[in-house]
Amino acid sequence: MQETPMPDEVIAVSDTLSLHAAAERFVPALHQLVLKNRQWLQASLNWPQFVGSEEDTRQNMLSNRMLHQRGYAKMFLILEQENVVGVLSFNSIEPLNKTGYIGYWLDEASQGKGILSRALQAFMRYYVDEGEIRRFVIKCRVANARSNQVALHNDFQREGCLREAEYLNGHYHDQYIYSRLFPEVSE
Repeated sequence: MQETPMPDEVIAVSDTLSLHAAAERFVPALHQLVLKNRQWLQASLNWPQFVGSEEDTRQNMLSNRMLHQRGYAKMFLILEQENVVGVLSFNSIEPLNKTGYIGYWLDEASQGKGILSRALQAFMRYYVDEGEIRRFVIKCRVANARSNQVALHNDFQREGCLREAEYLNGHYHDQYIYSRLFPEVSE
């Protein structure tokens, strides 16, 4: 299947860390990373159980590229030293409200090094500077301590608790909803 042409959108984070828009060339590395992390990912996310072949990952990547191009969502691979170590995305975007709903996951071996926080800061700065997003939202299960910590560590404010809002592993779970606002720059 031929990939739709799209420039290689890159957000520089540091000399060794960058965000790259979803692209065909990352499929093998991303697929292996999902397989490597499937067990612990499944504790927090529903989709890993459905990843079978590399073709599944390719189709997901192509779907995300289309949504990226149309501005409905954005998927970036987190690269450290040119190795894929995770994903940072807008799972959905509300253009009129300039709101982006953030999703992320990081290779278990790469956690605790500040990678996700640095990537998240650069990601938000990029979209604020572009004038596309002013309200960033993170929703995560109440029991997901690490994800909640990412939100709090990056100056997100907890807005409330969504009761039984996420179905995972056969049960409904409460979610905290966090946001971080950036004022719009008037011209």
